[in-house]
Amino acid sequence: MQSEVSIIPFDKKYAKDFYVLNKEWLEVYFYVEPFDVDVLSNPEQYIINKGGYIFFAKLNDQIVGTYAFMPLKNEPGFELTKMAVSPKFRGFKIGQQLLQHCISFAKKQNFKRLLLYSSRKLENAIYLYNKFGFKEVPLEKDSPYVRSNIKMEFDLHQ
Repeated sequence: MQSEVSIIPFDKKYAKDFYVLNKEWLEVYFYVEPFDVDVLSNPEQYIINKGGYIFFAKLNDQIVGTYAFMPLKNEPGFELTKMAVSPKFRGFKIGQQLLQHCISFAKKQNFKRLLLYSSRKLENAIYLYNKFGFKEVPLEKDSPYVRSNIKMEFDLHQ
């Protein structure tokens, strides 16, 4: 890659990038559910204003990736969600940089727990989560996502 990727916090001017990046992968592997459209169209309302965080990977003034943290509803900790990298920039280890940032940020903030929901269909993502130390845990029967068939947890005390 020509330049270095920087990971930056949410800014309203990148809200459309958040929508586009996530919609791209959802349309390829699944379908965009009405709730997805709501969350992706209103990231401040659904994520930031509820105590969550959104970050972007920026390369040469272009947003090329993103991820978000949502507070868990009934327990302390956060869910890693809405991680996406532009198809044009896959293979440049941007996902790894986002994941490294995610773990570092969670540790600095003293998050109690880090969870994620995914699908085994997303083999590259599952490989990456395992590589970074996420471990599979039992998926509840009433999983919040129709498309998820795997739940993983990261031990922030390692």
